[in-house]
Amino acid sequence: MSLPSADTPLYNHPLPQIEQWLKDQGCQQDQKQLHCWHIQKSNWEAELWLDIDQLTIRYIDAEAVGQDIQRSFKYSLSRKDIEQAVFSGP
Repeated sequence: MSLPSADTPLYNHPLPQIEQWLKDQGCQQDQKQLHCWHIQKSNWEAELWLDIDQLTIRYIDAEAVGQDIQRSFKYSLSRKDIEQAVFSGP
């Protein structure tokens, strides 16, 4: 399954492609709440939610501030922009 161009807004991606993209980024889907995802990197971890009109991420116990940081990104942003913002960490 190939993804649209990275400059394509996320709202133009079918849900199965968004889910595959998240898996490709190292995210794991919650089996009880399918709209929730978890990712763990070497220096941070986070939970993601696929909301109605935005992707929300909560960085857990972010090292710079020692508390959770939550951000939201509208699906009107390109996949490339969201990827750079979300997966670069808190």
